Amino acid sequence: MTKIRKAVIPAAGLGTRFLPATKSLPKEILPIVDKPAIQYVVEEAVAAGLTDILIITGRNKRAIEDHFDRNFELEYYLRRDGKDDMLKEVEASSELADIHYVRQRDPLGLGHAVSVAREHVGNESFVVLLPDDIMVDDAALLRSMLDTHDRYGRSVLALLEVAPDEISSYGCVDPAPSHDGLVEVKAIIEKPVAAEAPSNLAVFGRYVFTADIFETLDRVQPGRGGEIQLTDAISLLLEDQSVYGQKFSSGRHDIGQKLGFLRANIEVALDREDLSADVAEMLRDIVRSRDL
Repeated sequence: MTKIRKAVIPAAGLGTRFLPATKSLPKEILPIVDKPAIQYVVEEAVAAGLTDILIITGRNKRAIEDHFDRNFELEYYLRRDGKDDMLKEVEASSELADIHYVRQRDPLGLGHAVSVAREHVGNESFVVLLPDDIMVDDAALLRSMLDTHDRYGRSVLALLEVAPDEISSYGCVDPAPSHDGLVEVKAIIEKPVAAEAPSNLAVFGRYVFTADIFETLDRVQPGRGGEIQLTDAISLLLEDQSVYGQKFSSGRHDIGQKLGFLRANIEVALDREDLSADVAEMLRDIVRSRDL
């Protein structure tokens, strides 16, 4: 079986939860401490051995391309001033992988965004990473999903146990009995109410797909707002072949929500040697000063 080398990152959303900041700045460029959120996602893909990255963009997303491009003027001044550490960081972002871009012209949902990658991906299996979620796990989850695909030759979904009152915010799977964190998916339902959810296993923004997903996306009927739902395509895929789920429990930050974004900044800072002590003291000062 050919080793997977391509990753698709849908980044065409409007980022309305973070207005007014995202009026002119893509939400994917908002920093987690001092690095754009989307760079964490690209670095995760690279750490898992993926070398060909396709970012699906939309209007007002040019800053994403600029970030991963060279900035010769900035590099010149950093080199001239002897700021070698900063220069290394700037150069690294433009050398991470072979990064390509294609625009999703119409906002027709996640399924449609994935379908836009068809010409680039071809008949190969590939990975989809949603940039609203970042993983701080040295790509352990993604590598385990790729291993599962290598073993079975089928699509793999990342699954996270959530509280019953949270399941209505996610796609939810009906799982067969699991072993070693791996389940076979019997069915998938988009945002079920808690009373109708077949489990508390939510589908999280990491997927490994066979190229067959494109054929099922062609068959999906548009739903509310004319959107093509990826969940519907996965449901159709289950009619023809097995789909697996890889369970995980840690490392994920939901940065698509304001509180999750703030928490990610704090936790990433606390994990850094150059910041952890000062950030911890700052948090203690805030708690003391507000008598929390």
